[in-house]
Amino acid sequence: NTLKVASVFERSFCTSAAQQTLANLQYLKVENKDHCTWVTINRASVHNAFNEEVIDELSKTFRILGSDQDTSSVNSRAIVLTGEGKSFSAGADLSWMKKMANYSYDENKADAERLFDMFDSIKNNNLPVIARVNGAALGGGSGLVSACDFSLAVKKAKFGFTEVKLGLIPAVISSFVINKIGNGNAARYFTTGERFDGTEAQRIGLVQHVFDTEEEMDEKLSNIIKELSEGGPNAVRSAKNLISRINTITDYNELRDFSTGEIASIRATPEGKE
Repeated sequence: NTLKVASVFERSFCTSAAQQTLANLQYLKVENKDHCTWVTINRASVHNAFNEEVIDELSKTFRILGSDQDTSSVNSRAIVLTGEGKSFSAGADLSWMKKMANYSYDENKADAERLFDMFDSIKNNNLPVIARVNGAALGGGSGLVSACDFSLAVKKAKFGFTEVKLGLIPAVISSFVINKIGNGNAARYFTTGERFDGTEAQRIGLVQHVFDTEEEMDEKLSNIIKELSEGGPNAVRSAKNLISRINTITDYNELRDFSTGEIASIRATPEGKE
């Protein structure tokens, strides 16, 4: 009984701390809207570019949302990631990049690991994460798009892995991006640093839907959220995990065991018996 009380206390303490974290964000807005949690990068004056603080806030926020610590959005079926104003995200903040130029190898490595962990917190969130690309998504901004499960964008949005133009490479985001667009498309756009529009982003698989206007995009987004809300909450989360796990299994027997075990397990849940 003592252990049980302690466990409940610890869980309550963690939940309280998590909600306090979400309430004290400086560069993000987190809002609950119709079975969905919206996360908006709120640095419109610099086109929602990210620095150490934004990276830290995005990582913490996505580790909380969709987890047992998240009580404010318990009915959410998905997370929408977008940007305030006319841009989605211009990637790395220039002043932050200038500061990194003076870092040692170890400092740069630690900084890059924190950046990777931010993308991973989005990619491996328990809930489906949808990018709502309302404008420019360059460099790390395109990386954010690639970390989401699927994306909607306006046709006029500009994308690009522009790091080579600055003498750099898109190393941290590479695994997330290549998972979306494949080696061939990555070879072209990583090496040229070309910018491209929403139509091309859809063609290469970086985004899944494109629209002429934000109004059309938001109408489609509302329809998608409605469809998600009609599915079983546990089934939606399990479907996302299924995609992630299946892509890592190469052994036939392991693949057979995992896929059949997944359906057998979920059939036995109360949700699966409805």
